[in-house]
Amino acid sequence: MLIVAGILEVTWAIGLKHTNGFTKLGPSIFTISTMIASLFILSQALKVIPVGTGYAVWTGIGAIGTVLVGMIFLGESRDPPRIICLGMILLGIVGLKLFSQE
Repeated sequence: MLIVAGILEVTWAIGLKHTNGFTKLGPSIFTISTMIASLFILSQALKVIPVGTGYAVWTGIGAIGTVLVGMIFLGESRDPPRIICLGMILLGIVGLKLFSQE
């Protein structure tokens, strides 16, 4: 569930760019819907995992996924320092999950 919530976070983050400041109705409705779905699914996942770990993993998936989509599909920079930083975020997420109490 947490992975699905994270993927929806990536979806709404990218959708946010297409709302033009929430002035375009279709993209705005889509973005708000995916925001709500992401938060709802996250809330369900947090019933069985620690909130700190769950939130960190959710935001990590969102951050890494959004940056990767930006690099692959939106022409954003692929400089080595950005890749290294993504790797550090990933290591932090894995570490939090590995050392979680539940």
